[in-house]
Amino acid sequence: MLRRTAFLATAAAAALILSACSGTPEAAPTETGAPDPDASLTVGLVLEPDNLDIRHTSGAALEQVLVDNVYQGLVTRTEDNEIVPALASDFEVSDDGLTYTFTLNEGVTFQNGEPLVVEDVVTSLTQVKDDATIVGHDEFAGVASITSPDPATVVITLTEPNQNFLFTLTSPAGLVFKAGDTTDLQTDANGTGPFSLERWSQGDSLTFLRNDAYWGGAPQVAEVVFQYIPDFTAGVNAALDGSLDVLTAVDPNLAPQLEGTDFALTQGKTTDKGTLAFNNAKAPLDDVKVREALRLAIDHEALVEALGAGSTMYGPIPELDPGYEDLSDVVSYDPERAKELLAEAGAEDLELTLTIPSFYGTTVPQVLVSNFDDIGVTLTVESVEFATWLQDVYTNKDYDLSFVLHVEPRDFANFANPEYYFNYDNPEVQALYAEAMATVDPDESAELLAEAARLVSEDHAADWLYNGATITAVGPGVDGFPVDSINSRINLAEVTVSR
Repeated sequence: MLRRTAFLATAAAAALILSACSGTPEAAPTETGAPDPDASLTVGLVLEPDNLDIRHTSGAALEQVLVDNVYQGLVTRTEDNEIVPALASDFEVSDDGLTYTFTLNEGVTFQNGEPLVVEDVVTSLTQVKDDATIVGHDEFAGVASITSPDPATVVITLTEPNQNFLFTLTSPAGLVFKAGDTTDLQTDANGTGPFSLERWSQGDSLTFLRNDAYWGGAPQVAEVVFQYIPDFTAGVNAALDGSLDVLTAVDPNLAPQLEGTDFALTQGKTTDKGTLAFNNAKAPLDDVKVREALRLAIDHEALVEALGAGSTMYGPIPELDPGYEDLSDVVSYDPERAKELLAEAGAEDLELTLTIPSFYGTTVPQVLVSNFDDIGVTLTVESVEFATWLQDVYTNKDYDLSFVLHVEPRDFANFANPEYYFNYDNPEVQALYAEAMATVDPDESAELLAEAARLVSEDHAADWLYNGATITAVGPGVDGFPVDSINSRINLAEVTVSR
């Protein structure tokens, strides 16, 4: 899977964890005793990975559980996407943005007992740079060299500044593996994190054990079991019958069943973008008036209310990403103006097809069919298997409209890439994005991204139906469970369980 398309392998999970219950009251947690270091924490998740090879398989299903818990990189990111040290005790970026210098923490070992040495870091990152089959290879295109001037230092030199490079190192591309390790990454793991992989019962669960030798201090629970429950109702039932300590991706329509129980419901922010893609190169969608008319026809607030979750979103950059700006001034709900635009474009009595992966359900298509019908546009919904969507829409670009949830942070580059399945080609946007990436000052970069995002929205290159959020049900005695961005990773090192 290509960078900035993490939703492809994980769209099912993203669909299931898109929602948050705005205003959902929290249940009062039950009083408990002191944290139990021997406790087992059972967490309900939705989408199970096909394999565990995070080096060669993209997707949030892997990153969500393996990054920070089992595998680590030089740096990582917090729930609000702040970049912080991990295997590196500190780091510096040169004034020209070309040289990144990392100082390694001492006493780091892999879960098989072998020590982390600087060659492991250099080898891991060099492999990403040189091997096109490794996740993140494209993001290392501007890397000139990766060296170790001494046993405690790694220096990465770029050919040109890249505002996103440090963020890239927080992704699977930046993970560090033991050089020469023969672990079968498809089914096993050997990282430097606070937990080690104990067992993967395919089709059921993934079990981690505490790494007592963890260089950062042993985690607070002895065991973590990720229980995969793809059915929403079954997940809630498992929480209610005591099988789970935490349930992620709670369906907002089922959340009331957990109210008044010992579970506390938390609402978390995400970078999930419910995107209605327009095929910008295909008539009549190559006409900006038609695209604007379709956006004007959509009652975004009613859609969010129908979902029972999330918030309105009128541009390609979500609140958690650099360059975010409220773009609600660009488009509003105005069916009459939509009709006028269609008439001006000679596109009255328009018939279009919406291609949507079948796991997304019917709420979004039903709202769109109704909204478009109000302006005289007939929308046919084609619900397809995800593999079909990948082939027809993503690869062959054979579609009118499409809906998927783009979950990856900082993925604005999709709109600066004319080869992406949106078929959106705006040289001014491309130039602004390139300048934003080459700018060393992060504030200046964000301003350039905001300018580019406004152009994309004013071009009506797509419609962003909503910014998703996620509901998590946290059981009694569980403290420190992450709230935000848990669709991309769940760091459990500081979670405690009291019984």
